[in-house]
Amino acid sequence: MPQPTGGHKGLIIAHVALGSNATSSSGSPEFTLRDVKQAISCDSVNVLAESRFFRSPAFPVGSGPNYVNAAITLETSLSADALLAYLHRVEAVFGRVREARWAARTLDLDLLDYGGRILPDAATVTHWVDLPLERQKKDAPDRLILPHPRIQDRAFVLIPLADIAPDWVHPLSGRSLADMLSALPDAEKGTICPL
Repeated sequence: MPQPTGGHKGLIIAHVALGSNATSSSGSPEFTLRDVKQAISCDSVNVLAESRFFRSPAFPVGSGPNYVNAAITLETSLSADALLAYLHRVEAVFGRVREARWAARTLDLDLLDYGGRILPDAATVTHWVDLPLERQKKDAPDRLILPHPRIQDRAFVLIPLADIAPDWVHPLSGRSLADMLSALPDAEKGTICPL
């Protein structure tokens, strides 16, 4: 596994979403997520908690095979940017190729939250949170945005996160994870099934 660089003073708790809907060198998406949860740990990244696996439809609907999703809680001494770079290197080890937005992928690791920090600032996060769906399909930020700007919109992220961090609160909106989940349509939440 590639070793990360870019230390940070003290330890930070971070939450990461995991997803896969394509075969990797580990095999099926379930095997990929099982292996990545073990492979991600190193001197500066320690996995503290792991959610169950969940099956969910690809997003946008019809864009590919169903996903297997999960979430992990990490303790890290890395800066937010260094942690994101490390997660991208782990994706590459498992065969991730960044070609098209929302395409099938062997592994997707999304940094959801980094110690409750709002990065780079509240105005930028709010801009990306409020972006209309048509713009989301075309536009991607050129820097790390935290908390993840789509976290409140995605049952396939919130449900696994609720497994390991049920008391998590969105650092910008102040909304609880339970509140964000209850705001999503029941039909959408019903498509997320534990494996």
